[in-house]
Amino acid sequence: MLSIIDVRGQPASLSELLPKPGTPGGEVAESVAAIIGEVRTGGDAAVRRLTAEFDGVTRESLRISPDEISQAVARTPQALLQALTTAAERIRAYHAHEGGLASVFDDGLARVAHLDVPVDRAGCYAPGGRARYPSSVLMCAIPAQVAGVAEIVLCVPPNSQGSVDDVTLAAASIVGIDEVYAIGGAQAIAAMALGTESLRRVDVVVGPGNAFVAEAKRQLSGEVGVASAFAGPSEIVVIADSTTPPEFAAIDLLVQAEHGPDGMAWLITWDPGVAEAVEQAVTQMVADSPRRDDLLATMEKSGICVLVDGPRQAMEVSNIVAPEHLEILVEDYSELVGLVKAAGAVFCGLNAPASLGDYAVGPNHILPTNRSARFSSALRADDFRRHIHVVEVTSDGFATLGPLVEEIATAEGLTAHAESIRIRR
Repeated sequence: MLSIIDVRGQPASLSELLPKPGTPGGEVAESVAAIIGEVRTGGDAAVRRLTAEFDGVTRESLRISPDEISQAVARTPQALLQALTTAAERIRAYHAHEGGLASVFDDGLARVAHLDVPVDRAGCYAPGGRARYPSSVLMCAIPAQVAGVAEIVLCVPPNSQGSVDDVTLAAASIVGIDEVYAIGGAQAIAAMALGTESLRRVDVVVGPGNAFVAEAKRQLSGEVGVASAFAGPSEIVVIADSTTPPEFAAIDLLVQAEHGPDGMAWLITWDPGVAEAVEQAVTQMVADSPRRDDLLATMEKSGICVLVDGPRQAMEVSNIVAPEHLEILVEDYSELVGLVKAAGAVFCGLNAPASLGDYAVGPNHILPTNRSARFSSALRADDFRRHIHVVEVTSDGFATLGPLVEEIATAEGLTAHAESIRIRR
């Protein structure tokens, strides 16, 4: 089930030995482009037609009414409401701490402060289909609220009855979102980015999704802000050694694999015995799982075990893969953490499975995928802010810096730039 790639004794450059990340095929790109085009020209009517085609339901109103949300909250078990509320409080506390106060640069000549200006309107996407994701509602909305965003929109694929499930709407209620639309897939991203008759366009779109959702974000980037590097199908790399219980590594591989067939689950180890034990545990767990089909689809396509020379080469492989989730599932993990260069989030030791980070530790679970962790990071409050620097210059500062500017501007042939200094003397 896990394809073995043995890079022991190989050269330092490992990129050519490892599978390259998948990119959307022409069919996906063309389909998403067609959907975006339909929403661009057809608005609500196009969204309704696409919703009927892809989700099999037709709603008179795309927006979920406040009454539907209230009824959903009432139907949601109290224990589950409390769990979501507690998770929301922890996520809010984390992101509020992360925001902090803007630093000020002041060297006596110039003082540069920062205006942290939130976007006016943010669009959140919570996936549906194979599972429901109230946790993603919390993870999308709370950083936006901490950033100061005034209006937050939520799009969720409708279920077979044409509504959105109770627990997702309950999560929306907990964080105060009442503008909820039963729209899923690429058409949801297009509707939020472009606007329709009933859904006013947003400034930033966030949230995880499948390959179609990620491709829609890619194509619409520039018309709307896209945070967290097109978060797409789930990924994990687990680094294990002889101290790792095989069943821990196996279940943590399957945690991400159960999201669907486009994900990635890699085991990296320098112990062939560990590879064999984890393979056996994975096989047994898949056979016993109620989500067997989803797990098989992911593991047969993207379940991989990489055998390496040792811990340092394990980290080299991981940094090339740049996974969404990295678990260093060994007892002595501190040295390996220091070698991390690219990962969405790192989970250390036997007591920190990625599933904890998915729900209630505090940091965001919306993470960069498809190797975009090389240049991007987890969703955070900062993704909903624009940073504008505000410059003040003292008299001494102008006297010191002005001539420098005049020199450079003159060299560039920008005479007005230079004159703007001379005229102030």
